[in-house]
Amino acid sequence: MHIQMQCCGIVLMMVLLFFYMKQQRISLNTEKAFLRAFCLNFFCIVLDVFSIIVIYQRDRLSGWFIDFVCKSYLVTLLGVSLCGLLYVCVDIYVKKEDYRKAVRRYEFAALADIALIYILPIYYQFDEDKTTFLVTYGPSNLAAFFVAIGFLAVNFYLMKKERNKVNPRRREAVQLWMIIWISAAVLQFFYNKLLVLGYACSIGMTVLYLKLENPETYLDRQSGMFNHGALVQYISQLYSEGKRFSVLAIIFERSFYKNRMPGQSEEVRMEIMEFLLGLPEVYVFKNAEDEILLVYKDADHTEKKIQPLFRRFDDGWGKNRAFYVCPRWIYVPDSGIVNNVEDMLYMIRDIRQNGKEFSENPFLYVDKEKVEQMYRKKQTEQLIFNAMEKDWVEVYYQPIYSTKERRFTSAEALVRIRDEQGNIVSPGIFIDIAEQNGMILRLGEMVFEKVCRFVKEHNIRQYGLQYIEINLSVVQCSYEQLAEDYINIMEKYNIPSELINLEITESASMEAKRILLNNMRSLMDYGVRFSLDDFGTGQSNLNYIVDMPVDIVKFDRDMTNAYFENGKAKYVMDAAMHMVQGMNLEIVSEGIETREQYETMEELGISYIQGYYFSKPLSERQFLQFISAKQRLAGEL
Repeated sequence: MHIQMQCCGIVLMMVLLFFYMKQQRISLNTEKAFLRAFCLNFFCIVLDVFSIIVIYQRDRLSGWFIDFVCKSYLVTLLGVSLCGLLYVCVDIYVKKEDYRKAVRRYEFAALADIALIYILPIYYQFDEDKTTFLVTYGPSNLAAFFVAIGFLAVNFYLMKKERNKVNPRRREAVQLWMIIWISAAVLQFFYNKLLVLGYACSIGMTVLYLKLENPETYLDRQSGMFNHGALVQYISQLYSEGKRFSVLAIIFERSFYKNRMPGQSEEVRMEIMEFLLGLPEVYVFKNAEDEILLVYKDADHTEKKIQPLFRRFDDGWGKNRAFYVCPRWIYVPDSGIVNNVEDMLYMIRDIRQNGKEFSENPFLYVDKEKVEQMYRKKQTEQLIFNAMEKDWVEVYYQPIYSTKERRFTSAEALVRIRDEQGNIVSPGIFIDIAEQNGMILRLGEMVFEKVCRFVKEHNIRQYGLQYIEINLSVVQCSYEQLAEDYINIMEKYNIPSELINLEITESASMEAKRILLNNMRSLMDYGVRFSLDDFGTGQSNLNYIVDMPVDIVKFDRDMTNAYFENGKAKYVMDAAMHMVQGMNLEIVSEGIETREQYETMEELGISYIQGYYFSKPLSERQFLQFISAKQRLAGEL
């Protein structure tokens, strides 16, 4: 009997099953589909061997029993091709109901074909001495193979049509599996004595196992916890099935890895991992180096389950429990307040990076209000992205009046973006978010280039303008390539450097002083001047003016208003003003809205005035019209 190949296939499948069952696994639908395909492939090989045996024992067995065994083998071949199709459908039909409809549709076709396989006759072909089995043939075989090929064709069609939905690695692995299966079928058809189809099934399963379904691919080897990839797949599956669950994020930050007591850091780290992995009724995921997520499937009773967790951390770790780790906690009590896994992880990441409340409170309870804030931020991020992609970014200009020359000598460039309806979006809505997610780098560069283009196209000197002021955010000041990029843009438009004045903020000087000073030196060597913006707010410190090589200091609107409303603030501003003037630096007073404020600032010797008293920020066209009309009258104001 020629069953050596099939026996090798059975041994290979058993080895795979041993390693698969030995590993820790998570309840993913793809795992279930793989196990179904694995079991059917195994039975297919076993029945292949058994069918050969019963045919060789045909003289001792009844004909109907031989037919039944051989037809059952054909049914498993059909099942193998069906399982390959359903395995791919797990990715394509994410919603549980859609997947069930697809399964019922294909299973109905399979059941109809199975009925034909058992009803139709099957024949056996032997060699001349009738001692060696060669092949089965007949209507029953045709019914099995034609439908099996049909399932394979549908499989390839779906993978091509829905390629964006199917995991690329899964698509590649399944295609390789199907190619091996088809190649073995063709080879066995032309060379009847090479019974390789069963063995090909085992090779196909090995491919799926190694490329996709090895449980170790979902594990973090260092901790033994499930990794980020497993987390995304598992939570996505829970959402697609409409199941409610809770998530507890444990943020260890540096305390988890830094040694607070010599010789115990690694020991404590392993003790914590073992404790978390031993928690009942919860899946433990290592989402990042300092972040572990616990996913509880029973959202209604999670709070009772997490209380012992808090108490255990309060008890201490290590020898004599003298090592204390104080993580921060983010608790999402009900997954229903978030739409999908991407939003869930985005929210946790955003709370960590930008949540002031989280930095002050070790335990943060995520409610609907926080989720709504998160979605508003995501919408704003998308708004900023769309504006940059579709060039909905505009630059508005607010004129700056010189009290000495009694005319407008400069303007501040202010960024504006438009939404889908063409409405202007307030900078207060998007600037902070653009700084938090890093979009401010590209946005700021777009503004700078638009200003350079404006200066080039309209020759601002003919309007009596000496320079344009452009804001630099904290993030931009921390960008080491800022000077190089901005110099390249100025050279692109052949802009005289003295027409550009860049505004830095006090906070930028604190957070990125070294990088900022390097950028400033490069740009100043090129001829660009600098202003210190928003003086009087945030981390105000007069030493900033001493440390920063600026030519102009801008008094913030709040500081200007306080001068008129608060007696103490008046003395503070007087002292700051005299110090700045004593250093031969110019002063711009922002937020001037009334004639009284203007006259007071002029009497104090403030060099420049900016505010609604003269004009609100204007579009390019409006600004040029304003400057043209007002310059000859400015001296009369």
